[in-house]
Amino acid sequence: MKRSRRRSDCPIHFALEVFGDSWTLLIVRDLMFKSRTTYTEFLRAEEGIATNILADRLARLERDGIIERDDQRASGGYRLTAKGVDLIPILLEIISWSARHDPSTAAPRDFVRRVRTDRRALERDIRAGLRGHAKGSDLAPGGPRPAGTARAAPLRGRRQRKEGST
Repeated sequence: MKRSRRRSDCPIHFALEVFGDSWTLLIVRDLMFKSRTTYTEFLRAEEGIATNILADRLARLERDGIIERDDQRASGGYRLTAKGVDLIPILLEIISWSARHDPSTAAPRDFVRRVRTDRRALERDIRAGLRGHAKGSDLAPGGPRPAGTARAAPLRGRRQRKEGST
């Protein structure tokens, strides 16, 4: 991570400098769980990120080594690096915490139950689903994703109606 000057060596501060805003984690979520990989797919996400913010966050994530451009796909796009894949436990904990405290959560009950009861196997399945997509990872070489892996969206998207719209 290249910032002009670190304010502290606190590990929480360091992590927040890398992925401490909602847009950054939503991009990681999209890559990890929703199979979104291109600029256009990120723009179409239900949260409605602005183009300038998306471009900035993608550049930051790339600079910080969380994502990289995916030249293996004809359409281009991005993929998580090994450093990005290492965020799996953090995102699972955020999903679990949110499901516990948000009565309107979009997280499917079966997924949340698995996070709470079989997290190690779930993490393994997610890693397997990302296999081959994360360059430089310590994951085993690619191959087809195992059936039923958590790569398919564990979070259902919901479109919020804007004030005053019908």
